[in-house]
Amino acid sequence: MTAGENALANEIDWFSRVLDSRIRLYFEQGCEVASISEITPPPLKGDRSGYAALIQQYDFTFDERLILMLALMPQLRPQALDTLLINNSVTGRGYAEFGGWKGKIHGGFLPTCETATFLLAGDDVTKRIEVMRYFDETHPFIAQGLLVIDDPAMHEPLLSCRLSAAVETINRCTTGRCERADFSASFPARRIESRLDWEDLVLAPEVMEELGNISGWIRHQKTIMQEWGLEKIIKPGYRALFYGPPGTGKTLTAALLGAETGMDVYRIDLSQIVSKYIGETEKNLAAVFNQAARKNWILFFDEADALFGKRTQTASANDRYANQEVAYLLQRIEDFPGVVILATNIKANIDDAFARRFQSLVYFSMPDPDERGRLWRAALNGRCKVMADVSPQQLAEEYELSGGGITNVIRYGALCALRSERGAISHADLVAGISKELRKEGKTL
Repeated sequence: MTAGENALANEIDWFSRVLDSRIRLYFEQGCEVASISEITPPPLKGDRSGYAALIQQYDFTFDERLILMLALMPQLRPQALDTLLINNSVTGRGYAEFGGWKGKIHGGFLPTCETATFLLAGDDVTKRIEVMRYFDETHPFIAQGLLVIDDPAMHEPLLSCRLSAAVETINRCTTGRCERADFSASFPARRIESRLDWEDLVLAPEVMEELGNISGWIRHQKTIMQEWGLEKIIKPGYRALFYGPPGTGKTLTAALLGAETGMDVYRIDLSQIVSKYIGETEKNLAAVFNQAARKNWILFFDEADALFGKRTQTASANDRYANQEVAYLLQRIEDFPGVVILATNIKANIDDAFARRFQSLVYFSMPDPDERGRLWRAALNGRCKVMADVSPQQLAEEYELSGGGITNVIRYGALCALRSERGAISHADLVAGISKELRKEGKTL
């Protein structure tokens, strides 16, 4: 058994003793302790496991360790919570004070905040109120995203929210890995990164100037807001709009900004965010914004006009709900303390109320012949095998393509060469690829 497994095993045993004692004390059965606080948690000094490191990092108390273990138990030892499934002989149903719910597939007891409150407070109202502070958004459980507390259903008590451990917390406590969040139905965003660097991206000087402003804000925002006392007049966060034709480097630029500043960049999946059900779009967005604020991520909305488009005249109920979504997005972006980048091919599609609130409007234009020459040479990189008739500068001067288009052409040319059993790309291969690329835009050679 590894150190991490041993620490968790000891903690599970401690949790089980506390739970058993709480049940006995609550129902006035024979119990070896007069209070659960007499059951001392296992010592963690010198323990190098991920679980021990987490407890020590936040200096968690008895109460906090118990709540954390409760959230972890469905993953570690679900049968330990079976005692909470007992029915009240008077009402013929479960005890309301135990909280909890049953999953669609999981047959065991899944805890809620009510469960944690019962475990720590029993029927002590004063202690119950004290426990509620652990679910406040300022507590590390929530502020650092260690636990997940679902929003309560309409008109339901706040403590009826489902309580579970975040995926990162589970991984850290079990395998010791601190893995990044990844795409799922409950987290509709993907981390983006690139193997390229700034030398592979050809941008106009005015674009680089605006990118320098974004990078500068990330590095110096604390100085500007706190040391220079401008937090009273400047809203936290930075909002930028990248606009221009497809393939001009908007997504790559966002990824490179993240790499340069040491921040993760998450691209929002609009197909998962937007819902036909009233209120679901706002709920999906809130989940991403809340986690991004805690983790200090850059949020990148590609093809943003699909979500941040112009508001319409309210001719129907659907129009009113669509406008409410736009208004909600505007408010969330304004209040977001981090960096948000919106990207669109057509700036005119973005609602003016959003545009006025951007600190940077960055236009990614189609590259001129000199810039296209640099893109061709960078893409071919000196290692890609080409025939003597291939002239990057000639291709740059004759054909107007974006950086993304040039990449597609070279990919097509490489496939043509290898399928024809030739060891290098010819000029004809590239021209055929250019023709194919232009047809996508309704153009011809």
